[in-house]
Amino acid sequence: MNKLGLIAGGGGLPLEIAQHCERSGRPLFVIRLKGFAGSGLADYAGAEVGLAEIGKCLKALKRAGCRSICLAGQVSRPDFASLVPDLRGLMLLPKVIASARKGDDALLRLLVGEFEKEGFEVEGAHQVMDDLTLPAGPLGKLAPTTDELADATRALEVARAIGRLDVGQAAVVSGGLVLAVEAQEGTDAMLARVADLPGHLKGRPGAGAGVLGKAPKPIQETRVDLPTIGLATVQGVARAGLAGIVGEAGRLLVLDREAVIALADELGVFILGVEPASLEQGGP
Repeated sequence: MNKLGLIAGGGGLPLEIAQHCERSGRPLFVIRLKGFAGSGLADYAGAEVGLAEIGKCLKALKRAGCRSICLAGQVSRPDFASLVPDLRGLMLLPKVIASARKGDDALLRLLVGEFEKEGFEVEGAHQVMDDLTLPAGPLGKLAPTTDELADATRALEVARAIGRLDVGQAAVVSGGLVLAVEAQEGTDAMLARVADLPGHLKGRPGAGAGVLGKAPKPIQETRVDLPTIGLATVQGVARAGLAGIVGEAGRLLVLDREAVIALADELGVFILGVEPASLEQGGP
């Protein structure tokens, strides 16, 4: 197994990947992005790098002998005027700003391309850990009703539609009505907005109605930014009075899988994976 350079943002995904490498014996070097990477990564061999310190990042990865990299974790869009780039970052900054104006996916493709130019193989989190994605069918004890399947189909249709515009990856539908779509605020904040909607538009905690759908953008660089669910997602869905979560099998990351299943069963939230091809046929 070649040595993996893990470029770590926030959230639980980078730590899951690091622990997986440790268990499987894969050599690992962690680039901890300042202001984003969690403290749990401090014990792993690596370096702390600023968001615009591209040269420092590349040198550290090469010095450590990494042949592959994986970009994982949450990184919010920065205030470009406040960045402190090194020389390589300064040279790249005009392209970064121009790509950012075209959307998040254009920015991510630019960054992936820069690492590939330097000879690194870019691996997605789901390629590093092949059991990280949502399987087809119900995940846990609960399955959706016929009405909930209709909402699930609609939620994925809407999520894919806003994805084509590079807006977001998620949508909430209840009774056929679109209650919310995700933009820069992220899924957790979107679910908090849904929780504040009038009760007749959705269910209530313990008696949910409506579905959260998450899907990758059609133009998306899936090695970098697959949609993700975790414990906070399940809690947010239940708090918002929704019945469940739907995503594309093999194209949605599930963090803390066993804990997510247990919590979803406890809170009465179904989690459903559907084959991506079935979406073209009109439903799960």
